[in-house]
Amino acid sequence: MSTPAATMISPLQIGPHTVQPPVVLAPMAGITNAPFRTLCRGFAAGDGWGSGGRPPGAAGSGKGLFVSEMITTRALVERNEKTMQLIHFDATEKPRSIQLYGVDPATVGKAVRMIAEEGLADHIDLNFGCPVPKVTRKGGGSALPYKRNLLRAILREAVSGAGDLPVTMKMRKGIDDDHITYLDAGRIAVEEGVTAIALHGRTAAQHYGGTADWDAIARLKEHVPEIPVLGNGDIWSAEDAVRMVRETGCDGVVVGRGCLGRPWLFSDLVAAFEGRTDGCARPTLREVADVMVRHATLLGEWIGDEARGVIDFRKHVAWYLKGFAVGSEMRKRLAITSSLAELSDGLAELDLDQAWPLGADGPRGRTSGNNRVVLPDGWLKDPYDCAGISEDAELDTSGG
Repeated sequence: MSTPAATMISPLQIGPHTVQPPVVLAPMAGITNAPFRTLCRGFAAGDGWGSGGRPPGAAGSGKGLFVSEMITTRALVERNEKTMQLIHFDATEKPRSIQLYGVDPATVGKAVRMIAEEGLADHIDLNFGCPVPKVTRKGGGSALPYKRNLLRAILREAVSGAGDLPVTMKMRKGIDDDHITYLDAGRIAVEEGVTAIALHGRTAAQHYGGTADWDAIARLKEHVPEIPVLGNGDIWSAEDAVRMVRETGCDGVVVGRGCLGRPWLFSDLVAAFEGRTDGCARPTLREVADVMVRHATLLGEWIGDEARGVIDFRKHVAWYLKGFAVGSEMRKRLAITSSLAELSDGLAELDLDQAWPLGADGPRGRTSGNNRVVLPDGWLKDPYDCAGISEDAELDTSGG
């Protein structure tokens, strides 16, 4: 991968918060918890690879915006124990950003007022992009913008309840190619006082398959010039991010699967958007292994149990090691480790002097597509009627 050409774009303004460079970590269930945000923020701040005597990915004030994993409004209002842990922010995280999922306007309103009144966050993002069946079958996530009046009611409750806190939203193009909603949803968002919109250039039916439609991001930017539009989808490198901004005119980028096993991508992004050409980290396997151990350690400290932290880390192993010469048996062994010592010992057996391999960049995480979207009965009959939506439609657990 070549070093991306330097580019300079204006800072992103989210209410009172200036985000420079305009790079956002996408909320990802089970991924963007406090430890992972710490890693990403550290690399964005230039504290990666142990610079200044700090461990790889050490916490720093960071550059960009780093959003929590999805928090369900019902679980927040009920003060669910797991949810209250998920909204814990490190003292250095500024601004503190929470993504909320909700279907019932009243419950969303209660959750937003709780955040505002108790000072739990500095920014609220609303999830209208999740395509997973357990969300869409309740009418939530990427299914919800089809119901225009329901979307408007939720946005109105959220903005009015947030007080001085800025409210943004993340969405997809629509349910499928026959039910495209993003332009209508964008106009409703502007009318209801939403501060910025992020668009993933796929439909719910596509899930994460195929190619993201960057042209849709450009059309949304033209359609709602009053507020910032951020682009999301198929950003695997800083080069991709720069190209998205140039091709679509969007005001910033949201990076999700591109940073799986690659938290140092944020150092590349910062360099590219600050007009520097010294980005494009190409770590050796030894450097990657150090970050892996650091990540697992942070998870254990956050959970309060080393073994549980290492177990939670297992899902990251394949992402970090993608492209390196690591045998299948060793990959399996590393993916079932239960202690930091076991993880470190296994990594020490690898050829840690391996250089960054060709083909290590590219798609990671879920790539399925062309799925039937699971919706509530009769959901598509009327794009305006939202009868039947109540607290019963809310999910009761956070994190996806």
